[in-house]
Amino acid sequence: MTVVEESACRQELPLVGLLKGIDCLELAGETLAGEKVCMITSDSREVLPGALFVAVRGYCTDGHRFIRSAVERGAVAIICEEFPTEIASSCLYIKVADARKALAEAARIFYGYASDRLLIVGVTGTNGKTTTAKLIMAMFNACGLSAGYIGTNLCRIGDIDIPLDRTTPEAHGLHALFSRMVGAGCRAVVMEVSSHALVLQRVYGIRFHAALFTNLTMEHLDFHKSMQEYASAKQQLFDQLAPDGFAVFNSDDPYAVQMSERVAHDKIYCCTLTGSFPMLWCSRFFEAEILQTTFGSSTVALHFPDMVMNMQIGLPGIFNVMNVLEAAAIGTGMGFSPEDICRSLSAVSTVDGRMERIGDRTQQRFVFVDYAHTPDALCKALDALRALKAEGARLFVVFGCGGNRDCSKRAEMGRLAAETADEVIITSDNPRDEDPELILDDIERGIVGGSYRRISDRAEAIRLAVSMLKDGDVLLVAGKGHEKYQEIGGQKLFFSDQELLRQCMQENGHGYPNGERM
Repeated sequence: MTVVEESACRQELPLVGLLKGIDCLELAGETLAGEKVCMITSDSREVLPGALFVAVRGYCTDGHRFIRSAVERGAVAIICEEFPTEIASSCLYIKVADARKALAEAARIFYGYASDRLLIVGVTGTNGKTTTAKLIMAMFNACGLSAGYIGTNLCRIGDIDIPLDRTTPEAHGLHALFSRMVGAGCRAVVMEVSSHALVLQRVYGIRFHAALFTNLTMEHLDFHKSMQEYASAKQQLFDQLAPDGFAVFNSDDPYAVQMSERVAHDKIYCCTLTGSFPMLWCSRFFEAEILQTTFGSSTVALHFPDMVMNMQIGLPGIFNVMNVLEAAAIGTGMGFSPEDICRSLSAVSTVDGRMERIGDRTQQRFVFVDYAHTPDALCKALDALRALKAEGARLFVVFGCGGNRDCSKRAEMGRLAAETADEVIITSDNPRDEDPELILDDIERGIVGGSYRRISDRAEAIRLAVSMLKDGDVLLVAGKGHEKYQEIGGQKLFFSDQELLRQCMQENGHGYPNGERM
């Protein structure tokens, strides 16, 4: 049962109440006096008697084609951008200029303005969103501010995890989750906001108490067509700051200036690892000085606006230092003390599928799983591990590229892997509807010189990599991270990098006893 379908079991609102909050151009048809709406959906297959169906124009199909089906299934009202040729007398048709915006407006009303009762923190950027958002959520809860999380494939409300299909759900699903969070006693939510969500109005009408920009690198150019278009999409988040809100920027990223250009100067917080603040109008400055790094952690001096705190970060890699720094800036804006911020962030030792160490930490073979599926993320993960490995040890990488996604990054990822790692195995990621061998062909075009192996079967590729490891060697299995499936030919088949690695490591004599995670 979806979040929307589940809400239908307990939610009702008079149709007239919804109409008052929607910018309506014209009405057609009719409905009974006092008619109530029991659910909102943009998928005609979800429609139940008493539903409001919103006909959204998508990239693959047009919701207007399914209006008749929605009416036959019992919809009492239809929101659309043009009326159908046949108007059913038992249904009210509401014509609007933008169905996506109307969907967001209707959902906000239907779910009792739950979004207005939450402190909402939006995290956007190409890489680092999930780790940073989960760090912030953990910090909020540790500091006494009950918070939920919405992000990559997951919503978390207290101890309950709800699977999601998208990083940022459609507007009606999103507001349904806000309503559940309010009902569970949450006072805040930390959510990843994708560029798709911003362009497609999934977060339309939401006011963010805080917004955070991590970085912007090559990704989603099949959707946005250019980096400038991609950047402009991300920038929209900062136009939705609440009047008393603030924004945090990774000022080491060249796109930070553009992201912040429409934000009032007194609301801008800047984070740096380089000591450089190109945005001279920052109102608050945050800097991290790295004192020591290992495969398991980093020791840093965290520079708050008014004091310096030494702390240990339980996540490997320089990029995770920036993630923690950005979370600390959010905590400062929320009024937490530096002591509480450092204490709560130091307690986070792992984020599923993000530079996640697999195996017994007493062993001398270092194996990591990471979600890196962009050129920048793969490069940063490999750079971090290369800097930590012992002299003479080898760095292995197993990775692929997803099908039906931006293919322009494939050759670049091949080039970066070959230039950074000692042993490269290219394999399948989620090929989806593409031929896995053709995806590998694209990756190969970027590998000039150097040796590599090509094995389309991901399980076979991982087994080979583990069997080749010697003491001191480092292995990164990249691309899928937290995912527990592989999408091939329209089917999602169970597949876990972590589980396979544990099995292979035990078989090769360098796993951990009794399958326990350390």
